[in-house]
Amino acid sequence: MPCRTIAVANQKGGTGKTATTLSLGAALARRGKRVLLVDTDPQGDLTKSLGWADPDALDVTLANHIQAVIDGEDPEPDEGMLRHGEGVDLMPANIDLAGLEMGIFMAVSRERLIDAWAAPLKERYDFIIFDCAPTLGIIPVNAFAAADGVLVPVSAEYLPASGMTGLLKTVGRVKRQINPSLEVEGILVTLYDARNNLAKEVERTIREQFGGAYRVFDAVIPRAVSAAESPASGTSIFAYDGDGKVAVAFSRLAEEVLRHG
Repeated sequence: MPCRTIAVANQKGGTGKTATTLSLGAALARRGKRVLLVDTDPQGDLTKSLGWADPDALDVTLANHIQAVIDGEDPEPDEGMLRHGEGVDLMPANIDLAGLEMGIFMAVSRERLIDAWAAPLKERYDFIIFDCAPTLGIIPVNAFAAADGVLVPVSAEYLPASGMTGLLKTVGRVKRQINPSLEVEGILVTLYDARNNLAKEVERTIREQFGGAYRVFDAVIPRAVSAAESPASGTSIFAYDGDGKVAVAFSRLAEEVLRHG
């Protein structure tokens, strides 16, 4: 199968972007897919969640590869790649990525730097999934330029309409100006508590307001203590609580992604 590239993004923090990236990647790997996860957030939360507790101590991260593209160098694209025991590979990130923003703005084809780095890796993977920082800055735009689709996790804790507008406009602008093949992969309801009336209202609002124009995944990711605890273990929810409701929900999400690919 050709490689599919997905950017997991929402400009609001606390919506479960990193958990979604990690759990979707692990679920796809459990189905025999070759998966590369790419941390594009200078905070390095995905890197930490996979067990590398001090990203700033890593010698090679995504920042090095972006700098190499800016400088016209041609290092091995998998230099610095980390191999996780659950069958996913990781290109880590750390604070060095934040220091690159000015250099990126000054670069030729500044929106295409991550795409230029990732292009030769597509032959090696079935899925490349980018975990994006909670902004709409130049680095997330780079991830959108490299992606086939943007998956949008939305927390069932606040009415999302106003927050979604800016992200969807940015996706549309990238599609028109940079990456004509870019689509919205889907909207995913996360941190859902079935006992909470607001959560039910948020899910209903999302499906009513956005379901006509975009896919809203049938899978809904519940709130659970195990999901909050698993990043500290350096493992996915499948290794930490494989029989739990969050693991079941992410398995369903992976099936939807595969079915509608």
